[in-house]
Amino acid sequence: MTIWKNEDEMFALMKEKLYTPVVGDILDVMGYTHQFMPQYIRPLQNDMKIAGKACTVLEHDVFGAQKKPFGLLTEALDQLEKNEVFVATGARNSALWGELLTATARMRGSVGAVVDGWHRDTPQVLSQNWPVFSKGCWAQDSSIRTNVVDFRCPIEIGQVTIHDGDIIFGDIDGVLVIPKEVAEEVIQKSLEKAAGEKLVRKAIEDGMSATEAFAKFGIL
Repeated sequence: MTIWKNEDEMFALMKEKLYTPVVGDILDVMGYTHQFMPQYIRPLQNDMKIAGKACTVLEHDVFGAQKKPFGLLTEALDQLEKNEVFVATGARNSALWGELLTATARMRGSVGAVVDGWHRDTPQVLSQNWPVFSKGCWAQDSSIRTNVVDFRCPIEIGQVTIHDGDIIFGDIDGVLVIPKEVAEEVIQKSLEKAAGEKLVRKAIEDGMSATEAFAKFGIL
């Protein structure tokens, strides 16, 4: 039985109690061994954490002025819902995120963005106190270089396939994807593991050997 009453409480618990290494360990044990996005996807600030449901977005490169600049970008932004994370991939020739996208998503109740590419407007994004994970900063504009071609569709980032509604969890150590069909079990087991690791650390700091502590608390 879960210890949270609704998804708001679940995501709050994740951000308060969990960290990506422990969740990744649980996913490995359960047979989901390719759930981390590439290591180059980093938070804009080290203290940023993100936990929410994926709204998947597919983009591609274009090479000049378009009949419809940005493609379906504004439509994708405008249909974001509470507790969702904008997750985008597919374009390489421009920044995929910036100040106005942050403001729009934040006002829709979205809880963060993860882009497999660059962001820009870094000071303006940071001023909104809203988590963004990206490959890094690059100011090149997307209007003549990038189109959103679909959203709420399966996408791939590195080794992981992401479906709309999967759980996105990110911190300083990386971003991972929890498949929605096992999300509650993974989160519950991760909370238990995190609590157990605190006991192991305390035992070691109190003088117990690593071998004894790992064995006593079921790490080995």
